[in-house]
Amino acid sequence: MSLHPFPYQLYLVISEADCIGRSFLTVAEKAILGGVDIIQLREKNCSNSEFIKKASQLIEITDKYNIPLIINDNIEVTKNINVAGIHVGNNDAKPTYLRQQPFLQNKIIGYSIEYLSQLENEQITESDYLGISPVFRTNTKSDTVTEWGLDGITKIRQLTEKPLVAIGNIHLTNVKDIINAGADCIAVVSAICSADDPQKAAYELKNEILK
Repeated sequence: MSLHPFPYQLYLVISEADCIGRSFLTVAEKAILGGVDIIQLREKNCSNSEFIKKASQLIEITDKYNIPLIINDNIEVTKNINVAGIHVGNNDAKPTYLRQQPFLQNKIIGYSIEYLSQLENEQITESDYLGISPVFRTNTKSDTVTEWGLDGITKIRQLTEKPLVAIGNIHLTNVKDIINAGADCIAVVSAICSADDPQKAAYELKNEILK
């Protein structure tokens, strides 16, 4: 059973590699000041000890602003640091398994949807929100299956009451369409991490969502 209301609207997915030439900690803090209200740390290519180190640095910032920190797909890191939860995809540990772990029982579990048929499986029941990935194709994630588009979001919205977090090539000009199609929350990587001014970029995105 999911336990958490999902009051978040602007979700930053961040890694050190996405913040070329800048500290990912600085980018995260500026993004929070601009209006990001939940952050996921996604580090695909570093050791567990390095990931834990980055997460412990980042949680100092997220805790300061009372922003939930979600860990992408790494149970070890999630277990070691008192983060808000974990996000998993199709090829990761299943939400049903995660919910049984004592250290995750009261945490947020996010689950990415790549096929409509996933909406019929028991993993959905145990998830607090669903990642709709990708809405539009993107270079930051090349291993995805379906490009959902706006119609895909609308279709998923009709089939589930779970909060929907849309990700994939989202920027200022399509945010409103994605929300109108049925997403509850917008997740971005490069729209903030690659922006000249991450705080301004976050502010503008949040403003667009709230319009």
